[in-house]
Amino acid sequence: MEKALKKYFVIFTVPTLIAFAFAFIIPFIQGLYLSFCEFTTVGNAKWVGFENYKLAFTEGQGFTRALGFTAAFTVISVITINIFAFAIALMLTRKIKGTNLFRTVFFMPNLIGGIVLGYTWQQMINAILYQFETTIVSDAKYGFWGLIILMNWQMVGYMMIIYIAGLQNIPTDLIEAAKIDGATSWQTLIKVKIPMVMSSITICMFLTLSNSFKLFDQNKALTNGAPRNKTQMLALNIYDTFYGKTGYEGVGQAKAVIFFIIVAVIALAQLSFTRSKEVEQ
Repeated sequence: MEKALKKYFVIFTVPTLIAFAFAFIIPFIQGLYLSFCEFTTVGNAKWVGFENYKLAFTEGQGFTRALGFTAAFTVISVITINIFAFAIALMLTRKIKGTNLFRTVFFMPNLIGGIVLGYTWQQMINAILYQFETTIVSDAKYGFWGLIILMNWQMVGYMMIIYIAGLQNIPTDLIEAAKIDGATSWQTLIKVKIPMVMSSITICMFLTLSNSFKLFDQNKALTNGAPRNKTQMLALNIYDTFYGKTGYEGVGQAKAVIFFIIVAVIALAQLSFTRSKEVEQ
């Protein structure tokens, strides 16, 4: 059987590798090349070196401001989403009546598209702010916390499902042993449950971090960067540069490459850190 697998291994992997090359590797290499070019279409690209990268950081404060806003948003959303999701998962693994209904209700917002969520929450938040004669786009702080609320509402249920799976996978013998040794509920949580679900924490941290950094649909629909691009996140800034400014396609491509590097470095660092804390079961 093993010899047969080795014999036909290439036959089964080549189609996947070809598809991966056409769908990711070739477009990525082409995009990297275009970030060093001035172009309006792929066919008329002209090499300009690092000029696009210089413009990305010197064309006003748009990109750096979007980077700062995105970083602040990501830190708060990752922390809040994972805390709320883990807390709800703990409650829903305690044999509460109607647990399956609660799990379904909490998960459902994740099935709704980002654009729909953005416009829906814009209307709901503005309905409250109208009473104070203001709107979500009148002040950057309203847009910031509106995005935090929206992201939590959409992602908490998804992360909750992953945490529930991790909690249910903890051997009951460990919990019972902790209780016999006199451990309190808090001590059991800190010393037993959290270390045993570190693999789930790794996954949830990665998903919330990457989704927060590359948020676009919700940002576009909720505030569209208003007021004066103060609530503009990186993905929206790249989009506006690429499609909103004629002759800046190369700059937009350079921003996209920088964006990719930032997200990749942070995500890999997070994966490395959380995986080092995982406990073998």
